[in-house]
Amino acid sequence: MKSSLDNQVIETYKRLWSYVTPYRFIGCLAIIAMASTAFVEMMMVALIEPLLDEALVAKNLEASKWLPFAFVAIFIARGISGFGTEASLGWIGRGVISSLRREVFKKFLYLPTRYFENHATGSLLSKMTYNVEMVAESVTSVVTILIRDVLTVIAAIGLMVYQSPRLFMTVAIVLPMIALLVKFLGSAFRRYSQRIQDSIGEVTQVTEEALTGHKIIKIFGGQEYEMQRLAEIDERNRKQNLKLIRSRSLGVAVTQIVFGFGLAGVIYFAGIESINGQLSPGSFMSFFGAMMLMLQPVRRITNVNSILQRGIAASSSLFEIIDEPNERELGANSTSLSNGKIEFKNVSFSYDAINQDKIITDVSFTIKKGQSIAIVGHSGSGKSTLINLLPRFYDYQTGEIILDDILIQNYSIESLRKKISLVSQDVVLFNDSILNNLAYGELKNRTSSELLAAAKSARITEFSDEFSDGMDTMIGDKGVLLSGGQRQRIAIGRAILKDAPILILDEATSSLDTKSEFQIQQALRELMKDRTTLVVAHRLSTIENADQIVVLEKGRVVEKGTHQTLMNNESYYADLHRLQFKKE
Repeated sequence: MKSSLDNQVIETYKRLWSYVTPYRFIGCLAIIAMASTAFVEMMMVALIEPLLDEALVAKNLEASKWLPFAFVAIFIARGISGFGTEASLGWIGRGVISSLRREVFKKFLYLPTRYFENHATGSLLSKMTYNVEMVAESVTSVVTILIRDVLTVIAAIGLMVYQSPRLFMTVAIVLPMIALLVKFLGSAFRRYSQRIQDSIGEVTQVTEEALTGHKIIKIFGGQEYEMQRLAEIDERNRKQNLKLIRSRSLGVAVTQIVFGFGLAGVIYFAGIESINGQLSPGSFMSFFGAMMLMLQPVRRITNVNSILQRGIAASSSLFEIIDEPNERELGANSTSLSNGKIEFKNVSFSYDAINQDKIITDVSFTIKKGQSIAIVGHSGSGKSTLINLLPRFYDYQTGEIILDDILIQNYSIESLRKKISLVSQDVVLFNDSILNNLAYGELKNRTSSELLAAAKSARITEFSDEFSDGMDTMIGDKGVLLSGGQRQRIAIGRAILKDAPILILDEATSSLDTKSEFQIQQALRELMKDRTTLVVAHRLSTIENADQIVVLEKGRVVEKGTHQTLMNNESYYADLHRLQFKKE
């Protein structure tokens, strides 16, 4: 089990390093700079011997007059090498962050709809921000420690051996003990780091919900409840961080203690060698300086495992996202032409393929080119789920959905969705201008006259002209600066501009007042001409002219026909119609 875990860690870090290799030239400069830093620091300590023996003890100023210039040169070299190290590693670190963040974001764009329904948004946002930063720190800090600090330790050891091999043996005893300590603490660091990253995701989730739902929180007095939620999650985060800090501090403390015993041994044996005339004051101070030079690097080497494990935990969570399968591309048909004929044949769908708890069961109907079909039913009857099967937001389990006599699975996803325009109840707008939300994505290539025509058809110009910036007005996060009706008009205008042969209207006029709805319905009727249209509507008065109405009850078709036929049947549809108009 442990061997398997170690192999997984090694594979994760190998994969992480694949993001570093594109910067190998900068990496070589960083290694040279770090090696220079280690050499310069060793030279600075080595100069203690002539400084003490020649200048301070022997008072031979003639022989030591070069020392001030040597120290100045050393500090200049140290400054240059330090700058080279920080600049080059910073370049690499930000490059790794950029590459990982873009790859994760790109994966978000192509993951199946079901993935986002099963994963909290806050947790995913945390991985894009906090976890990616942890990975970059792991790369740059670990490289710095494992190259610069290890080289510094090697240089210090070389100087100590040169000054007194016998004294070095005292120091050498403590090094294996420190190595064992580093290995012992590694598993704890990784465990706590994973828990910390999970709790950060929970903090992000609760915060995001509080920000987006601030009106509901205020109306229903949820401030104390939300504060309690955050406090519980934050407390878990605090405890895990404290455990990590204690483990890291314990490693540093034990290292210091072990090093202290080594230092005591050095002082003891140095006294003996000095009495025997085998060690000059300058040699001893140079040796002592080299040993002190080791102290900080050894401390960082002890702590590197916590940084390393934090980076491995973070990168593992990111690679889990990157390795998720994209939407299944089942077909290769890329034709852009469409007659708009749609057939549902005994279609069944379940979110849980294992338990087979069906949401849609044996649904069949046919829509000819240019016809409109309305799908109605009580809340939870499966109306929106059914229309989401056509653009393959979900893949049905049994039956067939056929577009222009071709199974929808035989189309490429891109080709299939190019044939479809969608206006949903939950309008999705971006923190951008009215114009950019209207001409979104591939629609940016449309001409100015096409944009203006779509804006007028959707009655967008009626409110955009009231703003000083017109169509260039920024609408805020999720279009918060616009009314619900104005947001709905932009969504409808987007569908008008796409001019696709198939139109899906999922409660498309639900946010409009009576006057706006009447205006938009006129635009929609114009848009629906010669297009195959699937309409999910709560207001039955808006779909009375549909060519066919399909009534769903618990995912099954219980009635089909025109408005008049269904009213004459005196069954499900008629009951729905009477109930709604009674409420109104």
